[in-house]
Amino acid sequence: MNPKVDFFFDKATKWQDELEAMRTIALECQLTEELKWGNPCYMYQDSNVVLIHAFKEYCAFLFFKGALMKDTDGILIQQSENVQAARHIRFTSLKEIVDLKPILKTYIYQAIEIEKAGLKVNLKKTSDFPVSEEFQKKLNEDPELKKAFEALTPGRQRAYLLHFSQPKQAKTREARVEKHTQNILDGKGLND
Repeated sequence: MNPKVDFFFDKATKWQDELEAMRTIALECQLTEELKWGNPCYMYQDSNVVLIHAFKEYCAFLFFKGALMKDTDGILIQQSENVQAARHIRFTSLKEIVDLKPILKTYIYQAIEIEKAGLKVNLKKTSDFPVSEEFQKKLNEDPELKKAFEALTPGRQRAYLLHFSQPKQAKTREARVEKHTQNILDGKGLND
């Protein structure tokens, strides 16, 4: 156990017992416990294997390369169509975790083997994501914006492209582009 991570488990939460049980399972699999993105992260050597999340409706084990795992028990969930690599297992009770403990350990060991083998998820390239008409028009009109957008990390670029193309109405897409233009020019991501 890493004392730096204790605060996550000590703070009052709806899922306290469930989170403690998940922590125990991850640690029993001989993973190193760290704190990443404000959540307990379990690592094999220097590679992220599984993260513990707590949400309002459920808590979850998130497998960083879940897309590569064999989901023999049909319990891995892709959070949204835009999530490429990660998959998670959701829990709404301590009983679920206790009942699934052997299966959860099997999934964690499988994720460790994926890391040992050095496997990588084939991610879609930024160029594979659609560019909304409104954003493309703005890029064509403003070379400085185009240069700033191209200087962003691929992840930041994808976040903007998804955000700009999601609304059904052109007016909403245009408003989103206008709202975030200065952040792009400042080199910031969607949520920075």
